[in-house]
Amino acid sequence: MSSLIHRIYSSVATPHFKEYQIPALLERVRAANVRHEVTGMLLYIGGNFFQALEGAPDVIDELYDRIVQDPRHTHVAQIVREPIEQRRFADWSMGFTTVDPLDAGTLIGEGGFYQSALCLSRLDTGRAEKLLSAFGSGRWRLEHADAHRRRA
Repeated sequence: MSSLIHRIYSSVATPHFKEYQIPALLERVRAANVRHEVTGMLLYIGGNFFQALEGAPDVIDELYDRIVQDPRHTHVAQIVREPIEQRRFADWSMGFTTVDPLDAGTLIGEGGFYQSALCLSRLDTGRAEKLLSAFGSGRWRLEHADAHRRRA
């Protein structure tokens, strides 16, 4: 078995990036992720991104370096980068949903958490885990989730 890592980060969408652009972005990203054996999930929360990427360390690190340079977002903040024994989102080339900021704040146990554009950059690993678990358990599952499953 090859080594795997997950890298979890947050960022803030720039004013020129609009939520309606996400489906086209996901279409390109999912195809590339399948080619590079990357799995994960992405949440869009009130103009912020929260993403978990899983895969081979060199692939994930290179992808993260490109993400940091992407002009569609700023304030990219790594929450965790660590080895994993198995993929948590193995069936997802990139699972996605939009989450209401109030719902996310309630879930992580901090009211008013989303009052700042940089709120996700302050997430600790425990709160990040709550967001990952909620997505993984289907809390915000899209109606047509199978359309977003990994295609091998």
